[in-house]
Amino acid sequence: MDNPIPQPNEDQKEIVRVSISEAARLFGVNPQTIRRAIKSQEITYVVVAGRYKINFESLVKWSQKKTTVKNKSEKFGIGQYVDKWKIKNTLYSPSTKSVKKELGDKE
Repeated sequence: MDNPIPQPNEDQKEIVRVSISEAARLFGVNPQTIRRAIKSQEITYVVVAGRYKINFESLVKWSQKKTTVKNKSEKFGIGQYVDKWKIKNTLYSPSTKSVKKELGDKE
């Protein structure tokens, strides 16, 4: 008998975890800042093979609560690239009709 591979439920979110050094680079802060947040239990994590793996969602929430971290993220971290990601060519932008339709479907 073949056992089917369990498929993730649509309600379940895939948890993304990053290391301390990855988190520090993404948010433009010193790794010690991330370690302090772990110690004060401001972010959630698991320990895998003796290394911290930080829940990315909790990391983002934490970074938005802390003004200095938010500012560093915008200047030195991933935030410095946001303007480059904006789609300027309307050919590749989502249609306003489809966006309105999607919003209407969710209500």
